[in-house]
Amino acid sequence: MQPVIALHVAAAVLALLLGAVILAREKGTRSHRLLGRTWLGAMVVVALSSFWIFELRDGAGPSWIHVLSVWTLVSIALAVWFIRRGNVRAHRGFMVGTFAGLAIAGLLAGGRSFL
Repeated sequence: MQPVIALHVAAAVLALLLGAVILAREKGTRSHRLLGRTWLGAMVVVALSSFWIFELRDGAGPSWIHVLSVWTLVSIALAVWFIRRGNVRAHRGFMVGTFAGLAIAGLLAGGRSFL
């Protein structure tokens, strides 16, 4: 497995696990914010590392998943922007949507083995 793919997969697994924990726990607490920042960092690694992975198209360049990576970066930025302005509803929507996108992308891309 290429190092960039190993990094991508490790960050994605971490983000999936952390995301599930965050969704299940009480919101707005100090631990929620700490776990959320860690999750955000993992998601940035997932999104950015994807730009160096071309296996879905057998090395032929970007695929549909790269569009999702761009949207992920935008979505995360908007979620942070909204929570800093006190808009919890919009923050929640972007965070839950980003987590759902990660899970769906993992299921769709997971059908192809990188090992």
